[in-house]
Amino acid sequence: MVTISACTQVPITGRKQFKLLPNSTLNAMASTQYREFLRTHRLSNDAVQSDMVKRVGTKIQRAVTNYFRVKKQLKYIAGYNWEFNLVDDPTVNAWCMPGGKVVVYTGLLPVSLNEDGLAVVMGHEIAHAIANHGNERMSQGLAAQAGGLALSVALSSRPAETQNLFLQAYGVGTQLGALLPFSRLHESEADELGLIFMAMAGYNPEEAIPFWQRMDRASSGAEPLEFLSTHPAHGTRINKLKAVIPKAKEYAKNYPLK
Repeated sequence: MVTISACTQVPITGRKQFKLLPNSTLNAMASTQYREFLRTHRLSNDAVQSDMVKRVGTKIQRAVTNYFRVKKQLKYIAGYNWEFNLVDDPTVNAWCMPGGKVVVYTGLLPVSLNEDGLAVVMGHEIAHAIANHGNERMSQGLAAQAGGLALSVALSSRPAETQNLFLQAYGVGTQLGALLPFSRLHESEADELGLIFMAMAGYNPEEAIPFWQRMDRASSGAEPLEFLSTHPAHGTRINKLKAVIPKAKEYAKNYPLK
């Protein structure tokens, strides 16, 4: 049966959480699945856009690393081997696997519109990973779908199901069927942490407001955007973001990117 390995706290927000799965195992799974995803999907050949994705990701990575180094909490990103890739796909989506494995789809760029808008998205997705939201969802899904088997047992006895559960937990692709939606708690937490991360990286957190307004407009068509199907936009989101912006600016002042 799955057992609780440790009670930890989410960085910055301080929320207590149970992590049922070791991050080292999830990081290893992410590395394998990320390589497979890149093998089966075409990277964008637009050098300017690809460089922008890598630039934004690297600045957020540096800001996050600097913060945890100053706080003497590098354990939160232990084993991270960051990668940032732009995939040629019209889907309006982005995601971050454990260990800092990030993908942005080209379809997101017309909505993100500029580098600050892209930082809103990438900060949000990186926040999900650092806050171990996928670990929590993977743990719940493993208990429900694999009858409470330990991850190592599930991987050996049900490898395909377990790998699909992993991909669903992190919102990777649409070919796997219904994705596991993040909870409102996880969404609010990723919004808050994402704004802080992007602000510490030197980006303008106020851009989050027009970005989410553009996302709302873009999702008004007949088909819901993939990004919003896995990251539901609630009516109170913008008001909550407005309340977090001063906090993000304060973190940027106290933990400037060096």
